[in-house]
Amino acid sequence: MINYNRSNQMSNEESLMLLDIQKLQFAIYDLALYLDTHPNDPVALYKHKAYTDQLMQLRDAYESRFGIMSVMGHESGDTWRYINSPWPWER
Repeated sequence: MINYNRSNQMSNEESLMLLDIQKLQFAIYDLALYLDTHPNDPVALYKHKAYTDQLMQLRDAYESRFGIMSVMGHESGDTWRYINSPWPWER
């Protein structure tokens, strides 16, 4: 669920959190590709685990503040809030 203000734009805090999520996702995928060819690199393994942990924490923080990001997200309330956000083609 993306939180829109009256002008139908995301709040600055929300857009910054989404940008941080995208950065971590990119780094994790990039490290995973590297680890496919260098599976025993201890630095890459450490960074992959650290970034994955950070991503999980950031996604949890985002979803608790703004609602679940996808149907795979963890819904913490007693109602299904995903349906309340604009659909992708409405953004």
